[in-house]
Amino acid sequence: MTPEGVSSDPAPVLSIRGGALVFGERVLWSGLDLDVRAGEFIAVLGGNGTGKTSLLRAMLGEQRLDAGEVLVGGHAAHRGHRRIGYIPQQKIAAPGTPLRGRDLVMLGVNGQRYGPPITTRADRARVDALLASVGATDFADRPLGSLSGGEQQRLRVAQSLADDPTLLLCDEPLMSLDLQHQRAVSELIDARRREHGTSVIFVTHDINPVLAMVDRVLYLAQGRFTVGTPDEVLRDDVLSRLYGTPVEVFRSHGRVIVVGAPEAEHHHEVIA
Repeated sequence: MTPEGVSSDPAPVLSIRGGALVFGERVLWSGLDLDVRAGEFIAVLGGNGTGKTSLLRAMLGEQRLDAGEVLVGGHAAHRGHRRIGYIPQQKIAAPGTPLRGRDLVMLGVNGQRYGPPITTRADRARVDALLASVGATDFADRPLGSLSGGEQQRLRVAQSLADDPTLLLCDEPLMSLDLQHQRAVSELIDARRREHGTSVIFVTHDINPVLAMVDRVLYLAQGRFTVGTPDEVLRDDVLSRLYGTPVEVFRSHGRVIVVGAPEAEHHHEVIA
């Protein structure tokens, strides 16, 4: 049975074949094969230093893998792919930042054009539609520095959708947000997936805010990885093999808590 929003089309949106990433003499992971289908929501989990952000950079064509290849729509990943949306790690704009919310979104609409920035009526209409889609219309004309972290992140979601992406890459998009804004931003991303069939790759330290949305998990740890549904991956025996040490997984009130993973690699509540 195909999960809601996931296409049964066999052609993957993104493929990784034999992927490997090395840092110094340390192999972060190798032999990674992954096909991402249209409308699929994949959470990427793992502690600091396991290569999660580097994996996204390889998908964006900004970093070469040490082995293997990344294909987007059947072609080698390259920089500036217009059908890939990207939400970077949350960086709160400093107080006094004069850039308005709508200006940030406009950069996603016309920021890649050559020559002097010329804003057309169609550009302005597109920005208004994007702002409305993420519930940001009411604060769109305020300076970024005056907005809360949750409001700023709504704008970054709108910016990432400017080119109507088929693939949305999210790098810790919930970092530093309170629970209310975590839920709101997660639901915005998931709504895009369900309504437009956009594939989502969601890097996170804590899967709990998106657990009900996730189709599969890619879990990176100790130079190894495992891929499967949350129920297949977030288990005592699977994570114990992955870490090479006893790990326990507890479920309570719809949340997942992992206990016993090496502290050097594990800093999140899933704790997964």
